[in-house]
Amino acid sequence: MSTHTPRINDAFKLAPETIKGLLAASNALKASGLEPALLELVKIRASQINGCAFCLHMHVTDARKMGETEMRLHLLNAWRDSSLYTDRERAALAWTEALTRVADTGAPDEDYALVQANFTEAEQVQLSLAIGIINLWNRLQVGFRAAHPPVAPIQGAAA
Repeated sequence: MSTHTPRINDAFKLAPETIKGLLAASNALKASGLEPALLELVKIRASQINGCAFCLHMHVTDARKMGETEMRLHLLNAWRDSSLYTDRERAALAWTEALTRVADTGAPDEDYALVQANFTEAEQVQLSLAIGIINLWNRLQVGFRAAHPPVAPIQGAAA
């Protein structure tokens, strides 16, 4: 069980050129042709799997700003059992899970078939890059125990 004490306070300062490259790759996804809301779902799902509170905080906040509904965010961890996601989103989420857990899944053909049916080849590459990039961010933030920004407690919630 981890504590919330950061292991390194400013990884960005310690590897500025590499971090700039990672930020550039992340920003390049904005021009990938993939829907921004879809990319946020992918980032959130990978971050759920990896247990990255920092990235979950960031991408849930971003998704909400884009108009994502609370219910879809709450059900994302159980997307396979919910009717709230499109076929394209389901394909992206299955591929996200397959690549995030690639050591266990081997990127199964059935998940790739869903991606092929819903994304062009160029989009398949962009989606796979997006999944790889968020997994790298997750590993950096989880590994160094980055803390998400503080949030106000919910009124009436038990402490």
